[in-house]
Amino acid sequence: MTTTGTTWDIASVVDTLLEAERTATARSSIAKEWPGLDVATAYDAQDLALRRRHERGERTVGVKLGLTSKAKQAQMKVDEPSVAWLTDAMELKAGRSIPVDELIHPRVEPEIVFVLDKPLRGPGVTAASALAAVGVVMAGLEIIDSRFAGYGFTLPDGIADNNSSGLFATGSVACAPNGLDLALEGCLLEIDGAVVDSATGAAVLGHPAEALAFAANQFGRRGHTLEPGWIVLTGGLTNAVPVEAGARIAAHFSHLGSVVVSG
Repeated sequence: MTTTGTTWDIASVVDTLLEAERTATARSSIAKEWPGLDVATAYDAQDLALRRRHERGERTVGVKLGLTSKAKQAQMKVDEPSVAWLTDAMELKAGRSIPVDELIHPRVEPEIVFVLDKPLRGPGVTAASALAAVGVVMAGLEIIDSRFAGYGFTLPDGIADNNSSGLFATGSVACAPNGLDLALEGCLLEIDGAVVDSATGAAVLGHPAEALAFAANQFGRRGHTLEPGWIVLTGGLTNAVPVEAGARIAAHFSHLGSVVVSG
């Protein structure tokens, strides 16, 4: 029993975080209350949460990565990324504004997005074999929204919280990966017409295909295959920027076009 009166196990972690998401209510770290929430247990919670999402009618459409920059890894005191699930309920359809009032403290970050046309399952997936499974590459924006107050969480908290999943949007330009140097693919993040950050694809583990390979191997260890048609958000290229109601947010890429959303 903890000071909150909760007896923690995987199911109660999932119930707590899904309810926090539903009600847009932030809470404090679960891992600090329950030492049993380690990384392996957090991934088990993530998978149970996905099953709960399926039970309420959502379907899996892909996966996402977090902690793909060295700076973020150093901040969390880890040396590898984390992975999480995407469902259709997380996709921000074209023309729809970010429902800021339904989220806790949304932040946005630009991403290079892969859409698979072949299955991928680790172990043993390399960046080259991962890229060979990609059908098209697109521009993306992810709107993250941690269920922990002030984004104050441990690594297991974040994993159990599905890597602070919120919403995602993709651009209208779909490029074949052949001929693109994704490590050098440039991106400008713009808020209300002002550039607030910039990066290249190298910000994601040196090359976004490395992130895809990591995801395939990590999910493979958990018994999952990345399926054809799935979307893969490879990780934030820049720092995540807070989203304000009414703001116009755009990510402009060198070859992948632009993706624009509004708060």
